[in-house]
Amino acid sequence: MNVLDRIVSSTLEDVQRRRSSVPLSELEQAVAQRPEGRPFTEALQRPGISLIAEHKRRSPSAGQIRQGATVTDVVQAYERGGATALSVLTEGPHFGGSLDDLREARAASVLPILRKDFLVDPYQVYESAAAGADAVLLIVAAVHADDLAVLNREARGLDLDVVVEVHDEAELECALEVVEADVIGINNRDLTDFSVDLDRTFELLSDVPAGKTVVSESGIHTRAQLDELERVGVDAVLVGEGLMRAEDMEAAVRSLTGEQDV
Repeated sequence: MNVLDRIVSSTLEDVQRRRSSVPLSELEQAVAQRPEGRPFTEALQRPGISLIAEHKRRSPSAGQIRQGATVTDVVQAYERGGATALSVLTEGPHFGGSLDDLREARAASVLPILRKDFLVDPYQVYESAAAGADAVLLIVAAVHADDLAVLNREARGLDLDVVVEVHDEAELECALEVVEADVIGINNRDLTDFSVDLDRTFELLSDVPAGKTVVSESGIHTRAQLDELERVGVDAVLVGEGLMRAEDMEAAVRSLTGEQDV
């Protein structure tokens, strides 16, 4: 099994355990009582290139990323630095995240929040909405096309925005044909072996129809990279590890967003 297969397998097992602990009916009640959401996709469509700053505890390729900082510390630094939106990685066994991280981020910041995880079951869509997410990530490589369509439909039915993540031409075609994705996330990281190639965004971008919102993910570290991505038509970037490792996270965000210190 490659890395992605292992993660999906463990995710399916985790979902069954959580479903036994918290029934879907309980999540449905929480969703019905949740406060009004924050406009995630709309935030990415403002002039200039937007920054989605990610809270990420660890990864299979990098190990532990940052110790000692709370979710509140991290997301408030991101917000002060000028991030447009937040991404919170909630997968547990391989990335060390949880829905509690998402809840804490929601309470600590006014920015719209993407739940980044490996969604393979509609139950997770309800979890996302109940925990305060404004958008969810759907990874084409992680599910069959029929399941992708179901997850997308469930998310939209709960007023969640959707970022559909692709890595190659076939996945992009699926994203456009199966769910008619409005927001395309191009992951420069190959989830089967976690190698990174920023050229992936440039290669796939020409196949994305006009009018779609495009997010480039992984392998992004400098303002010069953002400028080049903006030049070719990318709307937003998602950056996690580089910001989480920075000595001064707020300053690191400012260096990417171009926000001046006040």
